[in-house]
Amino acid sequence: MRLFLSFGPTAAELWALIIALHIQTIQAINFSPAPSPNLDLSQLGRVALAGNFDAISLYTYQNQNENGFNTNGSQALLTQMPNGDFATLASADASIVTMCPFILKSGEYMGVVVGGNFTSLGGVEAQGVALFNTTSGSTTPLPGLSGQVFALFCDQTSSTVYVGGDFSGANSTNALAWVGMTGWTNLAFAGFNGPVQTINRAPNGNFIFGGSFTGLGNSSSIPDVKDQQVINLSSANISAGAGTATTGFSDPTNIVCTQGGQGGAGETWLLEDDTPGFWKAEMNFGYEPTKLRLWNTAQDGRGTKTFRFTAFPINGIMNFTYTDSNGQLNNCASQCPLPHTTSYTDFHFVNVIGMNSFQIDISDWYGSGGGLNGVELFQDDMYAYAVSSLNEPVCEVSQLGSNSTTTGPWQVTPSGQSSSEYLTANLTGPNVNSNSASVVFMPDIKQSGNYTVTIYTPGCIQDNTCSIRGISNVTGTFASAAGSSPPVQTKIYQTNDFDKYDQIYHGYVDAGSGSFRPSVTLAPLDSQNTSINLVAHRVRFSLDSSSGGLNGLFEWDPNQASVNTDYTNSSIDSAGANLQPGALITSVEVIGQTTYVAGNFSGTGVQNIFAISNGNATSLPDGGLNAAVAATFVFGDLLFLGGNFTDTVNPSTKGFNYVGLFDPTRNAFQALGGGVNGQVTSIVPLLLNITNGQPETCITVGGIFSQVLNSGTSQAFAAQDGFAIWVPSHNDWLQNLNVQTMAVTGQLDAATNISGSTPLLAGTISSQGMGVSDAVELSTSGSLALDSLGVKITPQQVGSPNQRKRAVSGQNVTGAVVGIFDTNNGRNTTIIGGHFTATSTNGSTINNLAIINSTNNGSSSVTGIGSGLQSDSVFLALAIQGDILYAGGTITGTLDNDNINGLVVWNLATSNFASPQPPSFSGSNVAVNAITVQPSSTDVYVAGSFDTAGSLNCPSICLFSSGQWKQPGSGLGGSVAALAWQGNTKLLAGGNLTVGHNQTTLATYDTTGDAWTEVPGAATVPGPVTALTPASSDGSQYWVAGKSTNGSAFLMKFDGSNFQTVGDTLGDRTLIRGLSLLSLSQNHADTSLVGANLALLVTGQLNLPVFGSASAALFNGSTFTPFILSNSGNNPGSLSQLFTENQQTFSSSSGTLAVGLVVLIALAIAVVLMFLLVLAGFLWERHLRKMEGYRPAPQNYYEKTTNMSRIPPEHLFSSLGRNTGPRI
Repeated sequence: MRLFLSFGPTAAELWALIIALHIQTIQAINFSPAPSPNLDLSQLGRVALAGNFDAISLYTYQNQNENGFNTNGSQALLTQMPNGDFATLASADASIVTMCPFILKSGEYMGVVVGGNFTSLGGVEAQGVALFNTTSGSTTPLPGLSGQVFALFCDQTSSTVYVGGDFSGANSTNALAWVGMTGWTNLAFAGFNGPVQTINRAPNGNFIFGGSFTGLGNSSSIPDVKDQQVINLSSANISAGAGTATTGFSDPTNIVCTQGGQGGAGETWLLEDDTPGFWKAEMNFGYEPTKLRLWNTAQDGRGTKTFRFTAFPINGIMNFTYTDSNGQLNNCASQCPLPHTTSYTDFHFVNVIGMNSFQIDISDWYGSGGGLNGVELFQDDMYAYAVSSLNEPVCEVSQLGSNSTTTGPWQVTPSGQSSSEYLTANLTGPNVNSNSASVVFMPDIKQSGNYTVTIYTPGCIQDNTCSIRGISNVTGTFASAAGSSPPVQTKIYQTNDFDKYDQIYHGYVDAGSGSFRPSVTLAPLDSQNTSINLVAHRVRFSLDSSSGGLNGLFEWDPNQASVNTDYTNSSIDSAGANLQPGALITSVEVIGQTTYVAGNFSGTGVQNIFAISNGNATSLPDGGLNAAVAATFVFGDLLFLGGNFTDTVNPSTKGFNYVGLFDPTRNAFQALGGGVNGQVTSIVPLLLNITNGQPETCITVGGIFSQVLNSGTSQAFAAQDGFAIWVPSHNDWLQNLNVQTMAVTGQLDAATNISGSTPLLAGTISSQGMGVSDAVELSTSGSLALDSLGVKITPQQVGSPNQRKRAVSGQNVTGAVVGIFDTNNGRNTTIIGGHFTATSTNGSTINNLAIINSTNNGSSSVTGIGSGLQSDSVFLALAIQGDILYAGGTITGTLDNDNINGLVVWNLATSNFASPQPPSFSGSNVAVNAITVQPSSTDVYVAGSFDTAGSLNCPSICLFSSGQWKQPGSGLGGSVAALAWQGNTKLLAGGNLTVGHNQTTLATYDTTGDAWTEVPGAATVPGPVTALTPASSDGSQYWVAGKSTNGSAFLMKFDGSNFQTVGDTLGDRTLIRGLSLLSLSQNHADTSLVGANLALLVTGQLNLPVFGSASAALFNGSTFTPFILSNSGNNPGSLSQLFTENQQTFSSSSGTLAVGLVVLIALAIAVVLMFLLVLAGFLWERHLRKMEGYRPAPQNYYEKTTNMSRIPPEHLFSSLGRNTGPRI
């Protein structure tokens, strides 16, 4: 169990730790480059990639990844790498809202102070504030605060960090200072009685605090009714020492819930005669008592004369104040006197200390021994607990006592590291919503007034639920009149590692009555489609002072030792006092000599924003803004604004919807295009390369909106996840500019500059180096780079389940699936197929097949293929023969009364559909997955899943030749996914096949023999083949990939004799969609799988060991290296295939020679060796004979010679090369 009070290291210990970690001078954050891919694409001509993505990057730095931005409320410290992509430096478990670089007066850079609502940063427990070392990446917690930090100001001139928020620490609330080497230091005014939202330095050097406070921390904040809540002792474990054995007086629980302390048997507890003793209460929750109430006993003349109160677990004797019998205020500690009367006596705690148990030790007594008739504890703050037994005891309070009600499968969970037990609900998805479970907290509010309402959330590490914690929707009802204050709703992310609390409301709360009870309802947020874990702990209502003399603004002179509470001497304090009570100041910005104050407030002639200059507060044009300001940012001399406003008070600025700026030089508000369609909560700068590759400051806008609105030339567009970027240099939104730049989605909440390094950002971001959808070109000269193909594609989800089934397993059915280059007859055309929409050059909509023509004078145009095909068609395969484009997939439609199903033919020369079209395919779930043209032929082979072509029985694969369908061979069935030629007359097919009713994954077709044959060894392939590529010039070696019957991905190479597997080197959820063997400019170590001068490109959705998700990787025979990363929305993207202008050729068949060539070379070597042996033997024989006296016989024979001399030598060896395999 964790108490309210935190105990951490001393300031000296903290400083020693910081000194050990800090850097002497500011250093840039370094990033490690990724290994170079060393690809040589020069022989391939143009190279492009097709897939399903809207952002894509080459893998150039090791910090890159495909991670989406977090949607569970957690954020991180981020920075930009040299390529513009974002790197995560340290993750937090909740929000980061403010940062500043901490530099001492001496110039020593200590790190960046980070503030927010987190409970951990970089894996280190840190409650709301921490110091981050930007070089080492280490986090140093700054313990001692309990709560949230909203504002930071790092002042180098005094080596001080000023901290504001909703917290308690040291002896202050809501404002503290970390000073040089001394750690936390109370400010002269001990903070404020309400949260601080902003801190800034005024032009005169003083500090301005803004927030929702009405008084200083050391001003009177005593509520009309103190000690309002009764702490529940009835659920405590009660024990005693040296108690009497007398029946009716021995039970220490007699004095709990005594309802007036009348005494007597069963209502009095006594000690043994003349013996000191104790009474102890141990609870399963923590509390901070402010008052102890004791009823003494007079049973038989007995009674307690003196006692002491010890708090646990601190084991400390508490100090009290009390009023004696003469009406005088006195103090006591170890010998507190208790009058010998049956009425109660109240003892007020001098120090408010967190505890979970206490002990009353009786040291002296009246009569024969001590005893008590009753005991109660009280606290100021109002709590309502989810666990009902922790609320106020019904035996001691009225029916309005704090309580809670529940619906749903809640269970009590042990306190662990939390302050008490809490409720847990495991909710099964999908469709988790507010009706699945709920807890209604009802506090005992006795006094109306301004309250800060806070909800507590237990940490997820202690109950091991971090991976499944959900999002709660919290609704507060605080006013009795239905129209005076509508319910307040807040979304709370429950993924905090350690206990945290969130402020959900600050404002007026009506007291409870017989007709109204303030309440807070916690339920799951709607539309959570997975199973989640939800927790409910407690809600606190803390009464604020209403007479402190301030109203959201306070100016402080740090050079004065004491605070002047005559606030009329400050133009800033006076400006706040002139606002209507309850002002909320969210931002104080300084431009030149003028201070701008923004928030949620109104006053005479001002609303939600005003300026202070030369000691005077003045309204801005048209009376200010018509609703609250939530975020500001100063860019040069411009003040950017975001919030709930839709115009000025006196409407004058068209398009000023939720975001805009104020230009002091023109004294005018200015719209950002047409604004957005919902609340803006953050405005943060970001460096982007916009013009000529030079970085410039852009303005990110985040909030609760879904669209950027149009205005004039600024076009409307969807704003994914409430995020948009304004480019000041172009006075327009980034999405409206015709520039190629990086893709950024997510949310940014804070930024700070670090001298000599890239800015540090806070938020949750998904980014890639280039924002382009579904098709991209890969440069083949110079350094590798990605470039747009010049077409804007929008992926479309396939609506029909049948369409998904008809697409072969392994292919995505959204975005670009397939592509091809056409250079025939002088054309320079790129064709992209899949399931998407695109915009043609003339502005019309293109569905699923886009033709990019770059033929004329370097300019390009984008066209489609006209109407007639259903918009839900999906193109999966493309091939070109002459001027004719064959396009296949799950395609349906009607062209000139010709039914289309699976295949359509387009004439590239005339830009029209061919007429007539080939007879359509038929069968169950028709799909064309692969099309190929036979080398040195005009025959086109079309394969996939179908039964007939027109009236021809032609299952799985069909040949289109001379304008008609023909069946190639017989006996093949199933679904074909991929095709590749092995020479000119042998076709390799992969998929989920049957050959002669035998199940297989690979088969070959011999065009000369018109027969299908199962590939020997194909039985070792563990599942249907969905991708294949040649690995040698003759195609006798090749790579195959697919998904095993157990659901895992496989990747194998056929080396001409056997299948070799790469093993289980790819992680779960890997889906391989394409394979390509590419040449290298620099060799790697040779392996049996991949030759030294080659690398296998694997595309799809890959899960690489250690690294994680990637869209493409290079395999060198032993290791996978990420090559291309992409995203689609907030998820990893995918790549279907790489397509090239020219075919890949192999100088050395992937490190080994073709089998036929090996045989031929071996035979030649054997012949030479045999010749040399015969020659040596002949010479040796002659030598011996000569030595023995022999003479050569005559060499001329006149017999008839043979015809051997007339046989050309090449005829002898002509048959040796016949089995080397066809060439590609």
